[in-house]
Formats: sequence, structure tokens, C-alpha cells
Amino acid sequence: MTDLKIAAELIAAENDKRASALKSDYDALGERLARQSIDIDAITSKVSEFFVAVPSWGVGTGGTRFARFPGQGEPRNIFDKLEDCSVIHQLTQATPTVSLHIPWDKADPKDLKAKGASLGLGFDAMNSNTFSDAPDQAHSYKFGSLSHVDAATRRQAVEHNIECIELGNAIGSKALTVWVGDGSNFPGQSNFTRSFERYLDAMRDIYKALPDDWRLFSEHKMYEPAFYSTVVQDWGTNYLIAQTLGDKAQCLVDLGHHAPNTNIEMIVARLIQFGKLGGFHFNDSKYGDDDLDAGSVEPYRLFLVFNELVDAEYRGVKGFHPAHMIDQSHNVTDPIESLISSANEIRRAYAQALLVDRKSLDGYQNDNDALMASETLKRAYRCDVEPILAEARRRHGGAIDPVATYRASGYRAKLAKERPAVKGGSGGIV
Repeated sequence: MTDLKIAAELIAAENDKRASALKSDYDALGERLARQSIDIDAITSKVSEFFVAVPSWGVGTGGTRFARFPGQGEPRNIFDKLEDCSVIHQLTQATPTVSLHIPWDKADPKDLKAKGASLGLGFDAMNSNTFSDAPDQAHSYKFGSLSHVDAATRRQAVEHNIECIELGNAIGSKALTVWVGDGSNFPGQSNFTRSFERYLDAMRDIYKALPDDWRLFSEHKMYEPAFYSTVVQDWGTNYLIAQTLGDKAQCLVDLGHHAPNTNIEMIVARLIQFGKLGGFHFNDSKYGDDDLDAGSVEPYRLFLVFNELVDAEYRGVKGFHPAHMIDQSHNVTDPIESLISSANEIRRAYAQALLVDRKSLDGYQNDNDALMASETLKRAYRCDVEPILAEARRRHGGAIDPVATYRASGYRAKLAKERPAVKGGSGGIV
């Protein structure tokens, strides 16, 4: 039996307040879409089946390089994190899996599976950490991990990733995401070629340890914590890694890991075209890797990314099944509320992309009608699909208005009483 953290009766009562308005809005939107020969129920059904994983670390309060300000009722361990993640899924019905970060979330796999099952949660991709040092670690990653000049340090990083695979295999995960902060802060500090060769050799050892039904996601990032150069700095290098390692290796695209004004949707199209799009870390940014809530700054860009994903789905691209995960840092908001909002914004972009008239778009593209091709996308983007999102949640036991229902539940105040408060602030990202 699922251990629900928000009373089903409360969700039902909150939904009753909004059910009549939702029906009116849904019916009105359905009539409008029908004039375009679009079946609203078919769209709602597809949206209901679109899921995004939440990161275990996302339910804690984040921070910057300068400070971290603790929040109320912060999770103390992975089991507290799973409880908070279950609230997000209960209200949105969009986040049935959790992505773990090792060693922070390390625990007995039997206990993890049991806790997840009790909360109605499964486990998404595993995430290794070789960008900071763990307690009692033999070799430091201050100057790199998988690309380190010292063979023993590289071996330690490889063994840690293999440990992540073994734990993930025990709890039902099917992928490993590898992000490294390796790079240099001064010109001449590292040899670009030799450091990349060392990285590839280490990744080959990790790749060999993958079960047959697993995938390996490499993640690129143009800067930070290495500010002069990073070993995996862009999607081209990422693609080379995936091509070099083999069929089970694919590229992960974090929306914040690009230079400002980069055409991310074109990168997505290229990776789809050559069968190397592994998945996404969804967030938003203004300047760089800001890790802001998905859709909070550039919702149209998020829609354009999903336009490429739905186009691939529409064309029936062979082997196309990207993984979707939120990756954010919540510094000034309730993390649960931000993750609820982001899950809904991601589904919103998907629903809007499903409304694109692809036959007309193809025609305008073939006729070089730039204006009408653009207007075709904008018409879908301008459509208020909120009734579809709300109805998808309601049909599966979620909340019509998940943030309002979450606040009505008093869950955060309850946590503040149960979980000891963290005293004072701290420096550094956590």
C-alpha cells in the first residue's frame, strides 16, 4: 500500500473547488481544437503518459558559490528526500521516478527499493560524483578525476562510477550519468589532448561495466568549476565521446550548460539525427548554468526543444527514447513548489508541441515561407493548454492546482516541526 504524504481527501476537496471551472475551460478548449481537427482527449492522454524524473538533490535548498541559506524542514537523508519527491508526484502525477546522486544518497539497495515502493516511486538514472571529495577519500579530485594525471586517482573515479552502476542495477535503474568538473583554470595548466585521452580511457573502463540493457550518458558543460577549459566542454566533444565508446553511450543535454544564445534546439536535432540523444536535464538560465526553474526565463526555447522531440516522435525515429530529468537549484523558493512548477512547465511545452500542425509546417518549409512556418509554431505555443495539464493530473488522482493544494496541506510546516532546523548559512554549492 502506498504511503501517501498528502491526504487523498484533501486533494479531492481542493479539486472539488475547481472541478466546474476546469470542465468549462476544458470543453471550451476542446471545441476550439476540434475546429483544427485536433482531439483534445488524445492530447490529454499523451500528456498523461509523459513523465520526468526529479533529482534527489533538488528537494534540498540549493546555494551559490557565495552562500547557502537553509530552508525549513530540509531532508536529512535519502529517505527524507524520497518522501518529498513522492509529494511532487502525488500532486502532479508527472514524476514517478527519482534520480540518485552517489555518495550522498548511498544506502542499502533493499531499503531504497522498499522505501521507493512504499511511496509509489521508482528510480531513474544514477549520478556519480567525482567533482568533489568525499570523506575519507584516498585521492583528491582537486585537479580532476577521470582525466587526472595520476593513474590511481583515475582508477578511484572509475571504481566509484562502477559502484554507482552496481547500486543502480540493484534498485532498477537503467542508466548512469557522468558529469566531471575536470579542466583547467590557467593557460598551460593542462595538455588538452592528453587530458582528453585519459578521460576517454577511463570512460571506456566504465562503459565495459555497463549491463547489457543500460545506457551511459555523458554530460557537457562549457565552464565551472574549471573556468579556462573543461574536458567535456560542448556538444561536439560530447558526441565524439558517445561515438567513441559505443552504442550504449549517448549525450545528455543540460539546458544551462551552453553559452548564451546557443541554438540548443538545433543541437537536439543533430543528436537525434545521429542517434546520440540520451536525454535532458531541464532547467532555465539567464546567463549560464543558473539552474533556474524550467520555463521561468525562456519558455519559448523550452517549447522549441520539445518541437524537435515531438517531430522525432512524429517521424518515428528508430530507437528514440530520451530520458527526461529536472536539474535545478532552489535558493529562494520552496524546492517542492519549484519542482511541481517545473514538472508542469515541461509538460506544458510537450502539450504545445503536440499541437503543431506538422503537415502545414512541412509545406511552408518546402515553399520557403519563413513567416508562415514561424507562425505555425507560434500558433501552437500561444495556445493555453493549462486545461489539458490540469485534466491530465485530475484523471490520475493528482491536483487540479498542485501548488495551491500543496500549500493547503501544510506539508512544509509539518516538516519544519519533524526535521531539525539547519543552523546558520554556509558557503559553497551543496
